[in-house]
Amino acid sequence: MTSKPVPFTRSLLALSLGALLSACGGAKSNIDAAPAQTASVSETILVAPGAPGASPTWAFSGKTGIGTSYEPYVTNEQGADQYLSSQANPVSRVWFSLAQGILTETMYGLIHNAQLKEAQFIISGNGFVDTEKDNTVTSIDYLHKDAAGRPLSLAYKVINKDIEGKYQIEKHFFTDPDRDSLVMQVFFTAFEPGITPYLYVNPHIDNSGANDIASVSQDGNSLYAYTSDKDSSVLTVRGDIPFTASSVGFVGESDGLTDLKANGELNWHYASTSADKQSLGNVAMTAALPTLEVGDAKRPSLSTTLVFGFGADKTSSEQNAQDTLTAGYDKVLAAYNGEGDAIGWQDYLQSLSSLNAMTANTADEGKLLYTSAMVLKAQEDKTHAGALIASLSNPWGDSVSAVTGSTGYKAVWPRDFYQCAMAFLAMGDTQTPKVAFEYLKKVQVTAATPGYSGVPGWFLQKTHVDGQIEWVGVQLDQTAMPIMLGWKLWQADVLSDDEIASWYQTMLKPAADFLISGGEVNLDWNHTQITPLKTQQERWEEQQGYSPSTAAAVITGLITASDIAKQAGDLDSSEKYLAGAKSMAEKLDSLVVTQQGLLSAEDGTKAPYYLRLAPNGTPDSADKLADNNGRAGLDQREVLDGGFLELVRYGVKSANDKTVNNTLKLIDNTALEDNLRVKYEFTAKDGSKFPGFRRYGNDGYGEDTDTGANYAENGNNTPGQRGRVWPFFTGERAHFELAKAIADGTLNDTSKSQLVQTYVKGMEAFANEGLMLPEQVWDGVGDKTRFNYQLGQGTNSATPLAWTHAEYVKMVRSITEAKVWDHYEDVAKALND
Repeated sequence: MTSKPVPFTRSLLALSLGALLSACGGAKSNIDAAPAQTASVSETILVAPGAPGASPTWAFSGKTGIGTSYEPYVTNEQGADQYLSSQANPVSRVWFSLAQGILTETMYGLIHNAQLKEAQFIISGNGFVDTEKDNTVTSIDYLHKDAAGRPLSLAYKVINKDIEGKYQIEKHFFTDPDRDSLVMQVFFTAFEPGITPYLYVNPHIDNSGANDIASVSQDGNSLYAYTSDKDSSVLTVRGDIPFTASSVGFVGESDGLTDLKANGELNWHYASTSADKQSLGNVAMTAALPTLEVGDAKRPSLSTTLVFGFGADKTSSEQNAQDTLTAGYDKVLAAYNGEGDAIGWQDYLQSLSSLNAMTANTADEGKLLYTSAMVLKAQEDKTHAGALIASLSNPWGDSVSAVTGSTGYKAVWPRDFYQCAMAFLAMGDTQTPKVAFEYLKKVQVTAATPGYSGVPGWFLQKTHVDGQIEWVGVQLDQTAMPIMLGWKLWQADVLSDDEIASWYQTMLKPAADFLISGGEVNLDWNHTQITPLKTQQERWEEQQGYSPSTAAAVITGLITASDIAKQAGDLDSSEKYLAGAKSMAEKLDSLVVTQQGLLSAEDGTKAPYYLRLAPNGTPDSADKLADNNGRAGLDQREVLDGGFLELVRYGVKSANDKTVNNTLKLIDNTALEDNLRVKYEFTAKDGSKFPGFRRYGNDGYGEDTDTGANYAENGNNTPGQRGRVWPFFTGERAHFELAKAIADGTLNDTSKSQLVQTYVKGMEAFANEGLMLPEQVWDGVGDKTRFNYQLGQGTNSATPLAWTHAEYVKMVRSITEAKVWDHYEDVAKALND
C-alpha cells in the first residue's frame, strides 16, 4: 500500500474551478433540478465542468471475490431449462467483483455488461485525505461458512484498516436474489476525532466509461448514472441514512476526489454532469456520510446499508434500490445464502452429490473446493442459460481503456467452456453441463451465421453470451470439445440415446465433418483454407500449425463422434470418423516430434521430444514460430509446451510412452534460461514444495520484466513482456502423474496421499485470501511491478480464471476416484485395436 499523503493545500485547480463556477452559475440541470446544496459556492444548480474527464480504464483484475445470486433453472413448455423471471421466482441479473479492498466491476443485464468500474470510500480527517484502496490494509472472509470454515455462499466481509490506525471500515457484499441490486453494508469505526467518510462511485454504464451522465436526486439522497442512449441502463445508489452532502463531476476535473484533495472538504455540489445530455464522459458520484467523533457522548462508529440498484430506466433502478433497503440486510442476506425457505447458494452446494467424497481428498478441508463450485456457477449468464464465461474480469484492467466496450474475459470460448462443464459434472451437477451443452449450438458456425460463407460446423473462437461474434479464428480443439462433452454426458446418462442422436444430427455431425475435412472459411478478416490436423490457432490462440494439444482433442473428438454416429444409425460416417482419427494418430509423431532437438534435460536426455508447435509439420527443420506478444519467434525446436500431456489425459498416448516421458524431463529442466524455462518451484504455507509451469518457453503474455508494466500497457509488442506461471498446469501435471501411477501399478494410499500433498495442496496455495484462483502467478523473474508481487501470488492478468477452478475440481475428483476424470477409455481402446 502507498504511504499517507501529505497534508492538503488549496490547489490551483480548485481556484480555477471556483472562477469557472461564477461563469456558469446560471446553468440549470433539466434532470432532477433542485435547490443548490451549498451556499459557499452558488445558490443555483450547477452543472459540473471539465467534460469528458480523465480517460477511463477498468479496474485491477486480481479479484479477491466475485458474487451473484444463485438462481434455479425453470423448465419451459418445450422442456428446456432456462432462467425465467416471474413474480414467484424473480431472477437477479447482477454480478460483482472485489479487488484491493473495494467494489470493482459490477455487471447488470448480460454478464459482460459492466455498469461500474469501482466504488470506494474517501476518508477525510485532521490533515489528511485517504482513499480506501491506497491507504488501508485489507483482509477478506466469507460471511456464511460451515463449522469447518467452508464458504456456503458468495457473500463477503472485507475489513480495511488504516495504515496509521486512525479508522477501520468493514463492508459486507452480496446481491439481492429478488431484485437487480447489490448490497454493501458498511461499518465505520474512528479512532481519532473528525473522521468523515465519503462514498465515491465511478460508473461505467453499459460497458463503457466515456459516455456517462451522473446526477443527484432532489433530496440529495440518491445518485444516478446513465448514458444519453434512450435504452441506457440506469444505476441508482441510495442508503438507509441521508447523505449529508452529495455531488457529481468528471473524473480528475470536477469530481469529489479532486475537490477533497484540495482542502479535505466537499465544496463543490454539482447536481448533474449534463444539462442537455450533450456533456458526456468519465464521471464520478460522491456522497458524504456523517462525521465520526471520539469521546464522551460522541459517535465513534457508524453503520449504514448502501444499495446499488440497476434497471432499464430510472424508475425501476430506484425502485430496486429502495425495495432492497426496505427488505433489509438480514432478510436479503438470508435469501442469498438460501436459509429457511429461500433457495440460495447453500442449496446449490447441497445438491452436488460428489462434493462430500471429494472433500476428503483436499488439503484444506474442502474450502477451495466449495468456493470453486460457486465461482464456476457464478460465471454463467442468467439470460442465456448455460453460457459459461472464462473469467469475471478484464485482464490487466487498470491499464486497459474503457472508452469503448470490451468484454475482456467475460465471454464464451468453447475450450474454457468444456473445462467448466466437465468440472460441473465432476461435482455431481448434471443439470448445468446439460444446459451448457445445449447452449453451444448458439456459437456454432452455420449457413445462418451473419457474414459467413464456407464450410459450416466449426465453433466460433470467442463470442458474447448472446452469440454476438467477437473473434473469428479457427481453433480445431474448440470444435472437437463440444463433441467430447456430448459423449461424456451421454455416457453419464445425462443425455438419453434419443437425445444424443438428435444432437448428432443438429450439431455434432457438422462439427465432426469439419474435423475430418476442414474446408474454406470466410468470416470478417478470416479467409483461409483449413486442412486438419493443421489448425489456424492452437489452444493459446497465437499460432498456426500442428499442435499436440489440438491433435489430442481432434483425435478424441473424432473417436467419440464415431461412437455417437453409430448410436444415431449413421454407420458410414462412424467408420469415416474412426478411420480418420486412426490415420491422424499414426502420423502425429512425424508432425510434432523432433528427432534432432536443440534442448536437453538435466540428466542428458535429448530428442525425441514433442514441440510446442510445428508450423509446417516438419519438426526436424529450423522452422521458426511466429513473432508474438513482443517476443521474436524462435526455432521450433527450442520451445517447449506441456500441451502434449493432453495426449495422455484423453487416451491418445500411454502414460508410459517414451517420447512423452522424454519431453517431460525437458519440461522439468529448471536449468534452462528463464526465457525458455517452463517449470518453477513454489512453497506452500507449511514449507512443502510444489511445481508450477508456464504455458511455454518464450511466452510474452505477461508483465514486462524490465519496467514492471502490465501486459500491453505500452503496446503488445514490447520485447520485455513475459508470460508467467499458470496454476492450472499444476493440475494438468497431477492428472499425468495419476495416469502414470495407474499405468505402472503403483497407485496406492501412499502415492494417492502424495498427489494430494503435492498437487492439490499446491493449487490451494495459489489461491488468494478470498480463495480465488488466478490465471497467472508471479514467478520471481524481472521487475516485481508497482504491485510488489510475492512469489506465487496471483498477478493482474485475470482472477478468478474459470479454467483454473475447473482444473482444481477435476483433479480432486480424479484423485478421489483413482481415475483420470476426463480420460476417454474408448479412445485408447480404438487406437490399440
